Amino acid sequence: MSNPPLLQAALAAHRFGLGEPTLEPLAADPQGWLLAQIVPAEAARGAGLLSTRDGLRLIAAEREKRDAARNPPPGMMAEQLLAGHYRDATLADARSHLVSAAFGARPLVERLQLFWANHFTVSLTKGSARGLVGAFERDAIRPNLNGSFETLLKAATTHPAMLRYLDNSQSAGPHSLVVARERRRAARIGEPARVTGINENLAREVLELHTLGAASGRAAADGAGYTQADVTAFAAVLTGWRVGQDAADAASPFDAAWHEPGPKLVLGKRYPEGPDALGAVLHDLAVHPATARFVATKLARHFVADTPPPALVERLAAAFLQSSGDLPTVYRALVRSPEAWAAEQRKLKTPAEFVVSSVRLLGLSERLFARGDGLGVGTLGQRLLAAPSPAGWSDRADDWLGPDAVWKRVEWSTRIADRVGRLVDARALAVRSLGPLLDTATHQEIDRAADGPQALALLLMAPEFQRR
Repeated sequence: MSNPPLLQAALAAHRFGLGEPTLEPLAADPQGWLLAQIVPAEAARGAGLLSTRDGLRLIAAEREKRDAARNPPPGMMAEQLLAGHYRDATLADARSHLVSAAFGARPLVERLQLFWANHFTVSLTKGSARGLVGAFERDAIRPNLNGSFETLLKAATTHPAMLRYLDNSQSAGPHSLVVARERRRAARIGEPARVTGINENLAREVLELHTLGAASGRAAADGAGYTQADVTAFAAVLTGWRVGQDAADAASPFDAAWHEPGPKLVLGKRYPEGPDALGAVLHDLAVHPATARFVATKLARHFVADTPPPALVERLAAAFLQSSGDLPTVYRALVRSPEAWAAEQRKLKTPAEFVVSSVRLLGLSERLFARGDGLGVGTLGQRLLAAPSPAGWSDRADDWLGPDAVWKRVEWSTRIADRVGRLVDARALAVRSLGPLLDTATHQEIDRAADGPQALALLLMAPEFQRR
């Protein structure tokens, strides 16, 4: 890392963190500032997020409302009983999600939280996950992002939010007790069976999106990677892992009546029936070389470049394998890698990162998040806690650079500048917060602004602030 200290401080603040109003506290030791935030096994719990148990109670309450909606009280329609059931909890979760990032004392850890919550996506776009998305961040991601990848993988895979989001709660072994009972019931009353067999969604996404990667699936034709048979067998291992009708089920989400009996063969290894098999499969996936490379590539892409330097990927993958997936070891390897400190800003802040870094830059109040709309993150194209698919939000700059997306950032910057532009000195703030990243031409444009609001809008839309 041969950059001048102040440039290193700017890169530490914006590339690894979420932006700072001044680089002065970082300038003495930018790398040390980052490394001090990596505290193994220390939780990064977001205050205000709904707990898993409370989320399940909320789901149970909705079920009761649906039962009542079959015979609504006089003068009330069924839709009125259900309207807005999750609204307050969802808005509180979205607010807490942003507040933790915008005001957290460890911005690198908050960036890692955003990364891992996107890696292990659960989303409000799926009705079955409502009430549990914030709880997933609170209880599965934040407590484990400074531990081992295996622990994080197990927590994410078995959390009720993931089991519901990817339909594992409805997955039953074809030879399970519950399928046998359902077949008898259906035959007795002459109706189709409601529970028929295995759902492969969770198994496929764990292999493709969370561990080995899609490339490993494509490599199966060459005798490497995983096959469709592995997906099916892994789905059988996952049968029985579901969320029942009671909030207490969060502590023990395995139901033997739904589990497919008999051993299963996954990636050439035989696993016994029962709940312990899942932990064994996830352990083997967590230490697999393909997982190490997949996770290393995603981390390097997130922090450094859409096409990450091969040497950096190799270094992170080696740290992952040598430490058996100890995440702090991998993070330290990232921070200490010279490729991660290239002066060129090749990544674009996502809408959420842009809003959070603007709040940190300007020292805005938490009250701005009170309405629950994330200070307009959704209007910028990234609805909070609602990624469009299990693959999460794109981590490539080009996907956030369409003309409409850029214009929305201009409008957002102008609105914020109109509100607070006369209260801050944007010209001085640009120098303090961006340091050597601030291009001479950009500096001149901000200096020549007609007034404070225009100067601030130019700062917020400056390429040096938009990129990291």
